[in-house]
Amino acid sequence: MPKTSLHITIDNDLADFIRIYAQKNCTTASGLIAQFIRGLKQHGSQDSMDIIFSDPVFFQAFTEVQARIKNGTAQWHSFDEVFGE
Repeated sequence: MPKTSLHITIDNDLADFIRIYAQKNCTTASGLIAQFIRGLKQHGSQDSMDIIFSDPVFFQAFTEVQARIKNGTAQWHSFDEVFGE
């Protein structure tokens, strides 16, 4: 599919977050934005859970947690242990 350039303006902190998130997830800022827009485009025709599960990193983490819960190896923590005070 042919590509085009699109100029957008966002806050510096959001741009920094996008760059860091993209690097940690082995993608690009353009790829992240395109994936997000595709999700918005498909939102009307898709269940919201399909959009959430379309993120491969999230889906992998979700299935790993689900497996640990099912096989009894999940470690449970209190609210304070997770979020601290």
